[in-house]
Amino acid sequence: MKLVPPTPTVKAPTERFTGDVYLNPLHNGEAPSRLVAAMVRFTPGARTNWHSHPLGQTLHCTDGTGFVATRDGSVILMRAGDTVHTPPRRGTLARRHPGQHDVPPGPGGARQRGERHLA
Repeated sequence: MKLVPPTPTVKAPTERFTGDVYLNPLHNGEAPSRLVAAMVRFTPGARTNWHSHPLGQTLHCTDGTGFVATRDGSVILMRAGDTVHTPPRRGTLARRHPGQHDVPPGPGGARQRGERHLA
């Protein structure tokens, strides 16, 4: 067992996201684990680019509202406390609700009122 210190907030790579998105890595599994976990904060209207995960993906919304969509047109509105699992190899997109306004993360990733977090 070990205590893992918080990681600094970094701006998400533009090749994977559109708009201002901020990441705090939480866990990168070591073999045989495949678990990868992160806190992801989207500013209003920001989103992931279309992508898929070979084993699916689990998204948990801790604040605000957002959408998870698939290429077949299915859309789920997520609110704080909701969890969505996407199927393996299904193209998905996650997006913050464009009507929500907030302040970007503060120094060191401090949470600000109204931020939306997906882990």
